[in-house]
Amino acid sequence: MTGYYNILTTIKEQLELDTFVNTVTEGDIFEVDLSKQTIFPLSHIMVNNVTRESSVLRFNVTVMCMDIVDKSKEETTNIFRGNDNEQDVLNTQLAVVLRMLEIFDRGENVITFRIDGDPTIEPFTERFENYLAGWAVTFDILIPNDMTIC
Repeated sequence: MTGYYNILTTIKEQLELDTFVNTVTEGDIFEVDLSKQTIFPLSHIMVNNVTRESSVLRFNVTVMCMDIVDKSKEETTNIFRGNDNEQDVLNTQLAVVLRMLEIFDRGENVITFRIDGDPTIEPFTERFENYLAGWAVTFDILIPNDMTIC
């Protein structure tokens, strides 16, 4: 039974290949030292739950892709863009999310496991102690249930 490892490894490896990801973590987000600026851009993987459905296992997974927003000390001159790079962070981190999802739709593991349904991608800003922005994507992955009775 290696499905849990395979899912985590596949997501991690894909995220590590991305130009806009510096660090990949897994588990409880509150155990990650978010005060260290050197870890950003950061992607964090959380397995929310697993449901056994006869011949398959349904993993509900959330991946958070985020970066620090740099605020300028200069006066805001552009009301639409503001005096920070929040829109840039949201744009690049959404690209990270979409590339990761493409691997599940078309990658080499498509036979082993696949996304079921449509992922939900939700933006966030200022969620943690640093001024962070990014996206939380939640999706279900189906894998064969290869657990034997023995």
